[in-house]
Amino acid sequence: MKNNNWKGWLYLIPAILFLGIFMVYPLIDVFVYSFEEGYNSASQTFFGVGLYNYRYVLRDPYFLQALKNTFILVIITVPISTGLALLISVGLSSIKPLKELFQTIYFLPYVTNTLAVGLVFMILFNKTAYTDGMINLVIKWFGGQAVDFIHGPYWAKMFVLCFYTIWVVLPFKILILTSALASVNPQFYSAARVDGTSKGRIFWKITVPMISPMLFYLIITGFIGAFKVYSDAVAIFGTDLNQAGMNTIVGFIYDMLYGDSGGYPSYASAAAIILFAVVLTITCINLLVSKKHVYYE
Repeated sequence: MKNNNWKGWLYLIPAILFLGIFMVYPLIDVFVYSFEEGYNSASQTFFGVGLYNYRYVLRDPYFLQALKNTFILVIITVPISTGLALLISVGLSSIKPLKELFQTIYFLPYVTNTLAVGLVFMILFNKTAYTDGMINLVIKWFGGQAVDFIHGPYWAKMFVLCFYTIWVVLPFKILILTSALASVNPQFYSAARVDGTSKGRIFWKITVPMISPMLFYLIITGFIGAFKVYSDAVAIFGTDLNQAGMNTIVGFIYDMLYGDSGGYPSYASAAAIILFAVVLTITCINLLVSKKHVYYE
């Protein structure tokens, strides 16, 4: 038994070294940088240690705007995308003809380059001096007023970003939930139908509990992914997200490192640790909730 344990640890050594070098060490390094005040990356020097970097970041209007944008994005996109994916997956599982074709169609956005999809969205929603864009043409056709979704009011820009994010993440969730629904034992459904159980009750009492581990997985990864959104915003609003008022926390970190106002690794590290703490807290809350609402066979 001891020999087998020794072999197991031996097999794990490459993975442990990889995680230690590329994940644990950088996290510790970022944590240290976040407390070094006035850090100069060229000379590798700093003039003090304390919480100044955190105070600066938490008072920075650009960071506060990025924090607001990220939280709105998370709150809106995660539940809507998960709910839509569940409804579409149930619909796909209940049809027989052309099922594979529809699954392929729904999965296509996932294998398409996000910047290319973002360019298409910008063309659809962008209002210029020459055209109002296809979406505005539809709005005007129904009697509404054209809206500048890319350069206009904040709610319009946030709507486009949320719409785009949901569109991008939806295919993966559909794929996961379709697979989960296919693994549910059909005898449960047969027994429920014999008892005369309604379709709604079957869905909430059998389907949802049986696929709850996959739903929980998608919610957790959805929260983490939404908090790390950056390329989605760049694809639609360009690289100057602060000017557009649509920056995210990851975008703020990038700007502090490499943007026009970059060269401040200490501020970027403090923002990264704040993001890490937020994601860790929400993940822990989800784990606690899952103990009561996730069914494992």
